[in-house]
Amino acid sequence: MLLSVGRVSRGSRGDATNARKPIGTVWYLSDVTSLKAGNVFLADCPARTAIEVIANKWSVVVLFALSEGPKRHGEVVALTGGISRKVLTETLRKLQANGLVSRQAYAEAPPRVEYALTPLGETLQEPIRMLTAWARENGEALVDCQEAQAADLV
Repeated sequence: MLLSVGRVSRGSRGDATNARKPIGTVWYLSDVTSLKAGNVFLADCPARTAIEVIANKWSVVVLFALSEGPKRHGEVVALTGGISRKVLTETLRKLQANGLVSRQAYAEAPPRVEYALTPLGETLQEPIRMLTAWARENGEALVDCQEAQAADLV
C-alpha cells in the first residue's frame, strides 16, 4: 500500500485574507480501493480522526439540526430533543474546533450567538441524509434485535 505525506493547513477563523497556517503533517493512504480494516483506521490516520469526531452520540444530530441554516443555542436544543445544554455546548465546541461548525457572536443587547455549518460541515450533509434513510428503513429491525437479545438475557 502506498502512502503519501501532506501538510494540513487551516485559515484563521475562516478569513480568506489571512495566510493559511500549517497545523501538522499527516499520512494519506493513496489507494483507497485496497484498504483493509486493519489499515484504514491506524492511530495517526486522518480517517480515524474524522470518524472519532462524527461518531460522538450527538455530533451527527447537531450537524443535522444545523443543516437548514444558522441556529441559536436554544433552537438547536429544541431541534435535537434530549440533549442537555451542557452537552450541546461541549458538542458545538468540539465541532467548531474541528472546523465543521462556525460560531458567530453578535454585539447586541441581549447578546446573540448563532451556530452554522462551515463548508467542511456542509460536506457531511449527504452522508448524514444517507445514514438517516438507512436508520428509517432499519430502525425497527435494530429495536427488534435489541429486544430479542434482552429477552434472551432474562
